[in-house]
Amino acid sequence: MGIVTVSASYGAAGAEIAPAVADRLGLPFHDRAIPGRVAGRLGVPVAEAEANDETVVRGLWRLVASLGTMPDPVGAVVPGTPLPDARAYREQTERVLAEIAEGDGGVVLGRAAAMVLRDRPDALHVRLDGPREQRLSSAVARSGRPREEVARELAAADRGREAYVRHFYRCDPAEARHYHLVVDTTALPLETGIELVVAAARGRGIGR
Repeated sequence: MGIVTVSASYGAAGAEIAPAVADRLGLPFHDRAIPGRVAGRLGVPVAEAEANDETVVRGLWRLVASLGTMPDPVGAVVPGTPLPDARAYREQTERVLAEIAEGDGGVVLGRAAAMVLRDRPDALHVRLDGPREQRLSSAVARSGRPREEVARELAAADRGREAYVRHFYRCDPAEARHYHLVVDTTALPLETGIELVVAAARGRGIGR
């Protein structure tokens, strides 16, 4: 059935678009179940796997901390406490992604899946992005939370995800060359973004 990987920067509506695309294509959506499978293989609690997951902000900063001390966007300093299992989490996540691709396929949000599955001919790699200020405004509108609070979370997510991909895959996750389709979802209605990804997937023969 093929697989669609969705890389979404904070505020680019990945959590809304990816499951909707899966539904339209008749494919399973893989998100929260992935840390559970990783946890089972490593013999750790699911909460621990989630804390090391690429899509969870607190996990991103735990991982960044394991790579060395980095400045926090709000002015503090992330301690450089080593996490010897960081690579084990990444390796098990890669195995789970490969099994999904080899099995029933589906739509995967995050997990640097475009880099992990970049050589598969039955995959569509999508990047959802937009200018920082527009992403911030969109995230504030969707969450209803204070702008300053969301801005701190956005900065942490952006830096953390970039650090994760640069460290493990030696590339910039925002570069268009890694994707078949790049969409500025801050400039388009949500439905348009969904339709674009679905059309691109069907164009590559993905879906039921």
